[in-house]
Amino acid sequence: MKKVLTALSTLVLAAAAFAQAALPQVEGEVRKVDTDAKKITLRHGDIPNLEMTGMTMVFRVSDPALLAKVKAGDKVKFTVDKVDGALTVLSITPAN
Repeated sequence: MKKVLTALSTLVLAAAAFAQAALPQVEGEVRKVDTDAKKITLRHGDIPNLEMTGMTMVFRVSDPALLAKVKAGDKVKFTVDKVDGALTVLSITPAN
């Protein structure tokens, strides 16, 4: 039984990692960083996995430490998905 639970846990973690890795990188520009609310406002291009066209909107962040990497005006690449019903930035890096 213990081996089955270990295998199942490994499978669930691998599936979660694969799902995040499969998310498309979206180009955008930081408009506002709100560390208190753990949110970021981004002007972004199309987000294929959400079937969303480009616009400016506020996103929740999965990890508040992501907000320390960027500031208003920065060009970025990020991944976003729906987490617990909210559009959430899962990764963000400065664009080259």
